[in-house]
Amino acid sequence: MHQIKIFKGIEGALSDLESEVNSWLKSLEGTVVNISGNIAPQSNAAGSATGLGTGFAPSDVIVVVHYTTT
Repeated sequence: MHQIKIFKGIEGALSDLESEVNSWLKSLEGTVVNISGNIAPQSNAAGSATGLGTGFAPSDVIVVVHYTTT
């Protein structure tokens, strides 16, 4: 049966998102069909820095895994 798993993170914590996805993949009892992702830039209307030294908020990151199970 075809299914999807969606992971969401932020630009400043990509290693956490990567670890979460890799951990899930190791435990997957199925076959990965496709993995895709997207990064959505977020602007900070107030123009204040958010710890990244820029006037932009960290971007949202999404990873979608399409997989099959038996």
